[in-house]
Amino acid sequence: MSASLPPEVPGTNPDAPGVPHATAAPSTLSAPSAPSAPSDTAQWRRLDPRTLLVHCGWMAAPLGSLALTALATGGRITAGAWITLAAIAASFAVVTTIGLIRWARTEFRVTVPHHPGGTGGAPATLDVRTGLLNRRLRSVPLHRIRTVDLTATPLHRLLGVTVLRAGTAGSGDGGSELSLEALTVPEAERLRAELLAYADTDAVANDPVVARINWRWLRYAPLTFWVIGGVFVVAGSVYRVLDGIGIEAWKLGFVQRAFAEFGASALWLTIPAALLVILALGSAGATALYVENWWNYCLEWTDARTLRVRRGLFTTRSVTIESARLSGVLLRETLLLRAGGGAVVRAVAGGLGNREENRKRSGLLPPAPRPEALRVADGALRAPFPGSRSPLSLAPHPRTALRRRRVRGLLFAVLPGTAVLAGLGAAFTPVLLHCAWIYAVVTTPLVLWLARDAYRNLGHGVYGRYLVTRSGTFSRDTLALRREAVAAWTFSTSPFTRRSGLVTLTAAVAAGEGGYRIPDLAASEAPAFAAAAAPGIVEEFLMHPGGSVPMPAQLP
Repeated sequence: MSASLPPEVPGTNPDAPGVPHATAAPSTLSAPSAPSAPSDTAQWRRLDPRTLLVHCGWMAAPLGSLALTALATGGRITAGAWITLAAIAASFAVVTTIGLIRWARTEFRVTVPHHPGGTGGAPATLDVRTGLLNRRLRSVPLHRIRTVDLTATPLHRLLGVTVLRAGTAGSGDGGSELSLEALTVPEAERLRAELLAYADTDAVANDPVVARINWRWLRYAPLTFWVIGGVFVVAGSVYRVLDGIGIEAWKLGFVQRAFAEFGASALWLTIPAALLVILALGSAGATALYVENWWNYCLEWTDARTLRVRRGLFTTRSVTIESARLSGVLLRETLLLRAGGGAVVRAVAGGLGNREENRKRSGLLPPAPRPEALRVADGALRAPFPGSRSPLSLAPHPRTALRRRRVRGLLFAVLPGTAVLAGLGAAFTPVLLHCAWIYAVVTTPLVLWLARDAYRNLGHGVYGRYLVTRSGTFSRDTLALRREAVAAWTFSTSPFTRRSGLVTLTAAVAAGEGGYRIPDLAASEAPAFAAAAAPGIVEEFLMHPGGSVPMPAQLP
């Protein structure tokens, strides 16, 4: 077990008297309907033996590389390939032995006292015992567990097992997340129900299902990064695989013929045709990725305090978020999605792992129509998302923020490209000089338009218990963050922003990305807004001779 789940039980030693050593066979559990299990002494259970086969999945890549090498060389296996095969066999023996030992020495149990929560009674706990020479017993109270997720890769699904991950309060960096790999699917479902049964047993009063997959949303799949970027990612991956097995892609006959025919044809026809092919391939790939990620999608409240997202075709994922850890909701509209009237919804929640894991597990809704996204945001917050009932009205930012965006766009987009083309034109061919002024003429109005759009998207305000901020043009993000979730404020300036009288305000939260920026506020208004949005943090640092600092009024 690589994960370590605090807190450790002080003084516990499995080798000491009183700690059971016997390993009982896995027992069949039934999901408790209330925290009233009968015994303080639960049986220790082991992981499924198919865990050993899961750990051997790493051999697929080197064995596949050897097979491709054999095909590329006509079945001739070189001495280097035999050495690689021997190394794989030795590694297989070592990994299998380590996996067998780890499986044999890893046990877990759920211990529930006779009178949980009673006077002097111990809380219900999840205990995990690991180690060969150094035995280690870890115990965590069930009330500290915030999320219980089930993840199954294609290999797991082929073997009929899944991985159970339990996140606790304070496991936002992923270092203290508990992972049990692997359990049978029924066993994992029963264990998850057992772990979550002690958080809340009340049923939700309203419809627990917030959203289900609607395949008409597939039209939004091409309006993502993967419609173009995915083609180049796949091409780069194929090139690296071929290069790794000694095949130089640029020397292949059909590749050289394709480039020769492309260069010999009329570019005004071949370039648009190539772009259309890239768009077609990207759209197909984005659609396939959409289906794989969001197959059987369902967002629902499993009880009064637990929100669950189920999705996935080959790799299934079931993510649970406790309402107490749900600090807010993010409505994201990328440029293409916004043009098509679509948006995605992400949760701002703690206990979802590190930043990379958080990006994978925080999705509440795939690319879908914006009204549906607003409805899902309402359902996740169990309150109206700002802007879902009436047009969102946020406090505007100073006009100097618009000037900064225009200047940055001209300096970092228009000027470098124009200068490079002009320099190459002066050094090699006058044709590039014409390309330089054409580039400048085309990109200048585009940059100014994007700067204007970015400025119009800036806004901030307080809606009841939520701090609301919006920013971005390539990705316009509207964040509704619970005000009590803000743990600290950071005021950031640079020589240029100080001269313009602007400041960037960052709200630090123990959830999501860890911090959310409100860029380019007026420096004179930022402290008052921070004090009004999250009282009790910055008041002692404010200087307001002659009276209190004027606080901005809450928006309706």
